[in-house]
Amino acid sequence: MENVYGIQYSKPEVVLLQDTGIGVAEAAARTCYDSFENSENEVIKNIEYTMPDDAMSDSINEIEDSNLLDDLAWTYFHHSILEHANLSFLVRGTSRGVLQEHARHRIQAISVRSTRYTMSSIINAFVASNHGGDKEFFIQKVLGFDMFVTIDEGYNRVEIGAIYDKLAYQKNIVEDFHSIAVAKSSLPLLEEHEGNAESLFAALQAGKKKRNVGDAFKHIISDNVKVDMVVTFNLRSLKNYFTLRDSGAAFFFKYAG
Repeated sequence: MENVYGIQYSKPEVVLLQDTGIGVAEAAARTCYDSFENSENEVIKNIEYTMPDDAMSDSINEIEDSNLLDDLAWTYFHHSILEHANLSFLVRGTSRGVLQEHARHRIQAISVRSTRYTMSSIINAFVASNHGGDKEFFIQKVLGFDMFVTIDEGYNRVEIGAIYDKLAYQKNIVEDFHSIAVAKSSLPLLEEHEGNAESLFAALQAGKKKRNVGDAFKHIISDNVKVDMVVTFNLRSLKNYFTLRDSGAAFFFKYAG
């Protein structure tokens, strides 16, 4: 838990899923300089005389140290060779604001939890709150989703109340709100459970989810919402990422982990 500008934030979890090692990066560097014989790694030396088979490739990927890479990358700034080494991380529970910072000016592969496909529970809670519940019903349900990086309940109630107000406004100006909020097969549930918000919510949750429901409702959530993502950097991009994030001009997101 972190206190940032007076607001309490939960900290995300990060785990390294894949580390390709630096062997291929050294092989790339040795290819540039035709210097395989100078490697301290025997398998790299052998590349000069034979095309690697599966066993050699496995050995290359197990290399953990390379004097050449140390010199080229950190002394002579020959960074293109670092692009051949990759690391993949699973990041769970960071914010949409952090996602924006990842995407801005930094080259990496990102697969992120989609708001297009994963907003059904919020919409179901709102629909139920309008069929036997109220705004407080909605707030209590969404509080239970643990969907924000902020952990102060008072602040989160403000966030959720704003979501409710946005949805209520949209419901008033859209001709058939339920057609964009609820799967066609679940529409009969609204009449079946009319007046009982709890049972309607449970029935909607158990029913078919509206495909791409987030297309109509992405506007309701803020950068405070948690996201999960898998991020893959090559070493050159990761080095650049840390250089940029270490700048005093960079957005301060201590709660990003």
